[in-house]
Amino acid sequence: MLTKIMHEVSSMLITVKDWLRRNGDGEISDFSNLKDIKNKVERRKKMGNKLSEPIKVGDLTFKNRIMFPPLTTGYEERDGSIGERSLNFYERLAKGGAAYVVIGDVAPVRTASPTPKLYDDSQIPVYKNLADTLHKYDCKLSLQLFHPEYDVPGVGRMIMEAGIARQAAAKAQAEGNAEEAKKQMEECDRLTKGAYAKLHHDMQHFVTEATVEQLEDIKNSIAACAAKAQKAGIDAIEVHGDRLLGSLCSKILNHREDQYGGSLENRTRYALEVVAAIKEAAPDLMIEYKLPIITVNPDGSLRGKGGLEAEEGIRFAKMLDEAGIDMIQVAQANHTGNMGDTIPPMGDVPYNWTLPVAREVKKLVSVPVATVGRVVSLEAGEKILEDGDADIVAYGRSMLADADIANKAISGECIRECLNCNKGCVDAIQGRKYISCVLNAENGNEGTIFIKPADEKKKVAVVGAGIAGLEAARVAAKRGHEVTVFEKSDKIGGQIHLAAVPPRKSEILRSIEYYEKILPELSVDVKLNTEADCEELNKFDHVILAIGAHNMDLPMSVTDSNVVSAWDVLAGCEVSGACAVLGGGLVGTETAEFLAQKGLKVSIIEMLDQIATGESETVMPLIKKDFEEHNVKEYVNTRVNSIENNVIHAVNTKDESEVTIEADTIVNALGSKKNLFDDSKLTVPFVYVGDCSGERTADISAAIRSGYQAGNEI
Repeated sequence: MLTKIMHEVSSMLITVKDWLRRNGDGEISDFSNLKDIKNKVERRKKMGNKLSEPIKVGDLTFKNRIMFPPLTTGYEERDGSIGERSLNFYERLAKGGAAYVVIGDVAPVRTASPTPKLYDDSQIPVYKNLADTLHKYDCKLSLQLFHPEYDVPGVGRMIMEAGIARQAAAKAQAEGNAEEAKKQMEECDRLTKGAYAKLHHDMQHFVTEATVEQLEDIKNSIAACAAKAQKAGIDAIEVHGDRLLGSLCSKILNHREDQYGGSLENRTRYALEVVAAIKEAAPDLMIEYKLPIITVNPDGSLRGKGGLEAEEGIRFAKMLDEAGIDMIQVAQANHTGNMGDTIPPMGDVPYNWTLPVAREVKKLVSVPVATVGRVVSLEAGEKILEDGDADIVAYGRSMLADADIANKAISGECIRECLNCNKGCVDAIQGRKYISCVLNAENGNEGTIFIKPADEKKKVAVVGAGIAGLEAARVAAKRGHEVTVFEKSDKIGGQIHLAAVPPRKSEILRSIEYYEKILPELSVDVKLNTEADCEELNKFDHVILAIGAHNMDLPMSVTDSNVVSAWDVLAGCEVSGACAVLGGGLVGTETAEFLAQKGLKVSIIEMLDQIATGESETVMPLIKKDFEEHNVKEYVNTRVNSIENNVIHAVNTKDESEVTIEADTIVNALGSKKNLFDDSKLTVPFVYVGDCSGERTADISAAIRSGYQAGNEI
């Protein structure tokens, strides 16, 4: 069975390039053919609606099969409580029809970790308020209980002792005892560094150092937290099978030689003890287990370290079933230092890549099984349920993009499908910031940002059908305005078509597909191959100018050289020979990778000390690997002074040494400038959005937000 599963998973990963243009339901689309889009909508209407069917889980009944899995948001208050931002976010998911919402990473102990916390009875009311709020929408609420990845008491003592040493140093300094002050500050620094080292020890304390007594204390704290959750009216507990438990389960990470190390039975013993303790402490709660699986990459390497490999994971699922678990969620294991392993970016792994293991788990257990991981479409979710591969589908990042997925599964309205870009969500999690979605201007501010019905219906003209103009048209139409879009080219989407050309980027075209489906539903009149002048625009009540940007000219002297723009290259301009890309921003980096994959010799030149500074941390390892495989040469800290006869004359800004680079083709990727529009003859109110607004260019998030705001303020 193991061989079969691993072959299936590996085959999925090996053929990932064949999946890049898929919509998540296994069907190829060119995303620009309106007929194909309409056909897909019609197929959706004819499908069954298993996603909307209720299901019994333990003593609970979920009103549908759609759940929001645990996802760190950063919205919690500094003390870990559920404040207004968190409440508004989760209430929005409940309003959108989600049947089951899991609050991620709830710590049962007092810790500095930026996660929700429930360790004291005084915190119960805020969780009760959250539960009561979600229950108004018949949405069940679960807390995912976990323990931070370090020795919390030990780190706490070190931080406290460091503070005492700092105070002692200050006192000695005030008393004129410089030697003692120096001694105490050195002790303070030693303790502080030691504490931070433990903070980033990645569970090693638990698999190498922690005593049985310490593990017992942690188990008791988790059980006590579950009891508090029950008092708060929470419906369920999700046991975080990764992190602490996953490390102990893992034969890769677990080096213990006692009853919690060695055999599968020993490595999973603690997890089962935690389950038993929760059941005893909170007998009224449904208990779900997040089962992390270590998968196999195409090169044979393992993806993830915590958790269990497929064969052991399936065996453990049966053990969990026998232990009285009510539900199992099959997920990807982590502990590699890169969240892209568990929440992969577009183009890295196929859609639903953990499903083969979930399928095998479901065959063996008697309880409902949930699947998670790159499920982006309703069609994909329906197929999973129809095939009997899982009972519940988790839409994580997808619900950041569109909180109304569950309601739309019933209504038939198209959803805004997640791009899996990881820019606003996963990067924020790794950076300890608020999560957001590049496609959803409301995300994270649900209490203050929402579409307001218009007081008066107006005729609105949108000039330009790039992503900013399309979003402005959508929002304005949603408010009740009559909207017309003028686009001078023969298709909508603007620069998104160029952004989709580099490796692993074709999924970004889903953003255009959404507007191709939703704008006709909103009766938006899209006029292609039409360039509106001021005379025409003055017939409207309000004008939104979304005319975009263009590739900027090179700022240095250029003579007798073959220079092309990155935009032209991505648009299909043929280049040959050795290529030098000027500018190591996102566009330049992606263009360099695109050219390298075509077999060309590529160099990239950047003034900063690294390339692609704004790229997702989950994507950069993929780019770096590709650069290494194709021998892309990076010139960082390099300023170009002039270009003559296809020779780039530059200087290294670190040591002022001269740098000379020869190339057959020089690609200008130094940035873009906004397009200009003569608005002097406009007699009606107007506003600029997107790349032409003076805000950040070539940034989908900035474009979406400026378009949303403009459409919502008419």
